[in-house]
Amino acid sequence: MVYTLTMLDVNLIRKNPNEVRTGLKAKNADPELVDKFLELDEKWRNLNKKFDDLRTEQKKLGKESREKAGEIKAELKKIEADLNDLDKMRQEILHQMPNLPLPSVPLGKDETENKVLREAGEKPKLKKFKDYLTLAAELDLIDVERASKISGSRFGYLKGPAALLEFALVRLAMDTAMKNGFIPVVPPVLINEKAMWGMGYLERGRDEIYYLPADNLYLAGTSEQAIGPMHMDEVFQPAELPKRYVAFSSCFRREAGSYGKDTKGILRVHQFDKVEMFSFTKPENSGQEHELLLSIEEELMQKLELPYRVVNICSGDLGDPAAAKYDIEVWLPGQNNGKGEYRETHSTSNTTDFQSRRLNIKYKNSDGKLEFVHMLNGTAFAIGRMIIAILENYQTEEGTIKIPKALQEYLNCKEIKMP
Repeated sequence: MVYTLTMLDVNLIRKNPNEVRTGLKAKNADPELVDKFLELDEKWRNLNKKFDDLRTEQKKLGKESREKAGEIKAELKKIEADLNDLDKMRQEILHQMPNLPLPSVPLGKDETENKVLREAGEKPKLKKFKDYLTLAAELDLIDVERASKISGSRFGYLKGPAALLEFALVRLAMDTAMKNGFIPVVPPVLINEKAMWGMGYLERGRDEIYYLPADNLYLAGTSEQAIGPMHMDEVFQPAELPKRYVAFSSCFRREAGSYGKDTKGILRVHQFDKVEMFSFTKPENSGQEHELLLSIEEELMQKLELPYRVVNICSGDLGDPAAAKYDIEVWLPGQNNGKGEYRETHSTSNTTDFQSRRLNIKYKNSDGKLEFVHMLNGTAFAIGRMIIAILENYQTEEGTIKIPKALQEYLNCKEIKMP
């Protein structure tokens, strides 16, 4: 199915082709797509003009010119078919173009060129750190062996205190986001093709998504995929913006590109739960909103007193919809054979008007004109990874797990001990 709404502003491509070429190259996309589009676009525009001129001539003809009118009618029918073919080819090229990176994004070819902005928090100190799977087995918290009997690899059961820890994390994330004006939502996890396409995940990355062909529905791979389309084909009034949501949902990923990576445990799984923040803003405020999302993510990490670092993602490591992105990586002292390493737990992206153009989400500006909103998303908690971070950072020499102070009020306990 081909949808006619585009990701990038066609006028930007026409007026500033070099800017678009540079942006595509920075995101490892083919800059020649610009030239292919412009060639087709010129043919399409010239043919459109010819169509309009013939329609004008047709309207001027009197009843006595039936023969000429018939010739024009036949020609218009042929031109209309050619226009549809050209437009389809234009759209196919446009749909291969990712969002362009903002000027603030560091240039780089892949994740090795991401920039660490800052580190925060104090790393724990023990003589020897255990990894979370060892701790989970000793305390009977996570069962991947029984899950594999039921569902296969990359699944797990959270048990006892670990299950309760999930709900405590959800409550902390929801409470923190709500204090910043976010409306709590539990969205559907089955998404139709138009909505998933509108979010920009089907052109590249389809292999990661679970698809139900009998119903033509997709399982959400991340919570924002069902939040962005909530306002599809709607117009916000200026006073409604920013519109902020915080959503909880289960998420599903094939992990098609991670063969051999993190195959054990719950670090990289096919099903996980997540609390996600999402914002609709005026274009001039999206940069500020992006910083707000990052600040809330850092606030949550600081409430849990976990050591972390903030990473500015380079152009070549940005996904198709993102124009700018920050990651937060938590320190996991039990990884890398007890030497520790940073692993991603959060991301926040500004997708500018890339998604709103496809979803046709606009707002009425101060001049009364309709403009596309900017859309942003940010992780509050990816639950499984946060449980891993707590287990490894709060382990004790005695083999217990201390509960972060910020979660104690939700759990009514201060420590996880042997069952």
